[in-house]
Amino acid sequence: MGLRNRLKLNINLNSLERYVGNNLRFFISLSVGLIVFVGIIALAVFFIAVRGEEQTMVPDVRGKDLTQAILELQVKELYPRLQQRYSQSASERGLILEQSPSPGTIVKAGRRVRMVVSQGVIISNMENYVGRNIDEVRMDLQTLFASAGSAAGNITGAPPLISLKEPFMYQFSSETPGTILQQSPEPGTAISGPTILELVISRGPENEMITIPELTGLSIGEALELLGKSGLRFTFTQREGRGGEKPETVISQTPAAATIATNNIEVALVIIAPMDLKEGELFGLFSYTLPNNPYPLPVTLEAQLPSGERSPLITMNHPGGKFTVPYRLPAGTTLVLSMLNRELYREEISLPIETLFLDQL
Repeated sequence: MGLRNRLKLNINLNSLERYVGNNLRFFISLSVGLIVFVGIIALAVFFIAVRGEEQTMVPDVRGKDLTQAILELQVKELYPRLQQRYSQSASERGLILEQSPSPGTIVKAGRRVRMVVSQGVIISNMENYVGRNIDEVRMDLQTLFASAGSAAGNITGAPPLISLKEPFMYQFSSETPGTILQQSPEPGTAISGPTILELVISRGPENEMITIPELTGLSIGEALELLGKSGLRFTFTQREGRGGEKPETVISQTPAAATIATNNIEVALVIIAPMDLKEGELFGLFSYTLPNNPYPLPVTLEAQLPSGERSPLITMNHPGGKFTVPYRLPAGTTLVLSMLNRELYREEISLPIETLFLDQL
């Protein structure tokens, strides 16, 4: 029984060997074909995966209406990313001001294109500035268009929507000096682009008469405070005290107190220098010639102490011309003169060279 089984197995193996031997070329060809087929499929899948989106050219949509620009992007299989900003012309409202990427750039389909769309002008009609102070109006316009331009990414050098024509026209009036009396264009005028605003400014009453206040006998600080409130032009000179005269006071004034004079008169004051200066302390007269103005403008003289602290010496409206202010301050102090909150001049006060040399000895 075992012999019969072994004979059958040998016969089957021999038959299989003969079959494989006769069909070996077929099996090899089939195996190679399967390998080639699988390789082709793998390569096809790989190239499909890495090919990506089709490329397209970015169209030029600048100056076109928003709707038209979006349609042109859709044709190129591109998508918009919108930003808004004010422009200098009302006619530009709804038009494309800028785009990124720039026209002609080759990009993949499906990319987003940034477009800046005009909101028109920030002001559509001229406001009424009559009755307002010119300095306030100037500041408001500068702030308005500076903030609007920076927020919108405005091009450097582009003219503001409203600019003031200077020099201004002035005329005498019962209105407070600096008050706007007339304007052109008129309030309510439509604004379609950069506009020049012409103004007529009040000089104040012509030859207005005032009464000169009593300054003689006041301390220097009291005199400066009163002068700051009165708006009078003034000059200071100093001299040494004579028997019984009180230091750091106004000893005389011209014109005399209670004199009736025009508001452009200059009051000359003589003061007595102090006699008890501390070590490292200086007394003197700050002097500067201010530019002449058509009407008095805000002027401030501050003392910046060596410690960094600032202390105002006088704040007043001054028409321009010679400006002198007495001071008693520590050496190393810097005097800062400003007009309309803009610094005009600064000067550091220091001990004379002779004093420094003697101290070193």
